[in-house]
Amino acid sequence: MTWNNDHISWDPSEFCGISQLTIPRDMLWKPDLFIFELTEEDKSPMSPYLSIFYNGTVMLEDDSVVTSTCKMDVHKFPFDTQSCVITFGSIMHPVNELQLIPFSNSSRATQTSLEVIQTQGEWEFLSVSVMRSTGSFHRGEWDLLKYKITMKRRPLLYVVNFMLPVLFFLILDIASFFISDMNGEKLGFKVTVLLAISVLLLILNDILPSMSNKTPLIGTYCIVIFAFMLLSLLETILVIYLMEKDSVPDGQVDSVSQCVADGYEITPEDTCCEHESMDVKAVSEEQSGSGQQTDSKRMQLILAQLQELCQKLPSCAIGMGGRKPLYWKRTARRINAGFFCIYFVTTILFLLFIFIEWTT
Repeated sequence: MTWNNDHISWDPSEFCGISQLTIPRDMLWKPDLFIFELTEEDKSPMSPYLSIFYNGTVMLEDDSVVTSTCKMDVHKFPFDTQSCVITFGSIMHPVNELQLIPFSNSSRATQTSLEVIQTQGEWEFLSVSVMRSTGSFHRGEWDLLKYKITMKRRPLLYVVNFMLPVLFFLILDIASFFISDMNGEKLGFKVTVLLAISVLLLILNDILPSMSNKTPLIGTYCIVIFAFMLLSLLETILVIYLMEKDSVPDGQVDSVSQCVADGYEITPEDTCCEHESMDVKAVSEEQSGSGQQTDSKRMQLILAQLQELCQKLPSCAIGMGGRKPLYWKRTARRINAGFFCIYFVTTILFLLFIFIEWTT
């Protein structure tokens, strides 16, 4: 910073052309500038000297390490942009005694900062804006100089290490709908994926800033995907339960049990007709061998055997409560197909919504 001291001036031609001197800083008055957002004492070494010029200009250069407070909005974390303000002002001198004038404008300060910054950390520097304002306190008005620093977070690390794995697990959960429901592989697969998401949610607690005015979108992203996968797991349990209701109990007819196990649909009409064809064939072979019974007796014998066979049909072929065979399996398949369509469309819409919120 520079200021003018009216008590210091000389003619360089009278002093061997000397236009500048360096003296200890304690010999002259210095502005008592203070950073209002400072939270820790600056422990960096102060320059013991200052420079004076023949026209009364005094220049002091100091390097400071500033630890300050900054109000952050992490709603769009990790695609967030933060702005922090550093305010310079005097403690003792009001505006009528001390005025602060910025040395450079915003564009020059931004260009100089871009040339000086060497680090390539988590934050990307965008700009510095310089503002001059006046603050009112109980003893009057004070002149203030504000530097607003705007930075943007680099999201690549969080996208690769966290967001993409969560998205991959969601894709695996959608692909699990193509696994057969007859065995327990689908249920075990979904439980494993759900546990993996739970581990990633624990990692989220470590990387997410603890203070925020609104719920971060990345938290909503993880919780909604976790809820989708939980609903998918519950739907799988329901489908398996409904399919097991159509299982054939032990002790029933082997032929019908085999048909049910193979997934074929058996109706009472088909079963009776099948037995009818078999019995008619047996009776016809018997009658052709003997050749002594009349046509009426043949028909009576066929009718009696058909009635006896229909009474011996297993309950699975007739259905329970008047329902058709494999009723619950068909119902489970319809539920599974409908839930998959709703699940897929809802997931795509949610991902589009969350990424639009992140990028706008």
